[in-house]
Amino acid sequence: VQLQASGGGLVQAGGSLRLSCEVSGGTFTMNAMGWFRQAPGKKREFVAVVRWNNNSKYYADSVKGRFTISRDFAKNAVYLQMNSLKPADSAVYYCAASPTTPITSAVRDRQQYDYWGQGTQVTVSS
Repeated sequence: VQLQASGGGLVQAGGSLRLSCEVSGGTFTMNAMGWFRQAPGKKREFVAVVRWNNNSKYYADSVKGRFTISRDFAKNAVYLQMNSLKPADSAVYYCAASPTTPITSAVRDRQQYDYWGQGTQVTVSS
């Protein structure tokens, strides 16, 4: 199973980017997909996740109201629309996926996700 993430880049503060992540190589459907990010010198942190079974979505407080996660069943893919970007959003963004459905209290725990993409760099200039 491979996760291919794309869409990162350099943008000015206040701008937008859309990240994409598609799953390939597996015969099963992921039941939760999401995004984490890691800035230099910091731990990898939760950004957003969507669960397939009921389309429930969860966001980090720092991105609520600015980022929107969405999914495409047919493509086994997930997207992250990022608006009103801030320099603090600069990081490598990693796509993550789980073939099982994490319980609500665990959706933000990176240990719940078995598959990870290679990361895509997002840089927001001030």
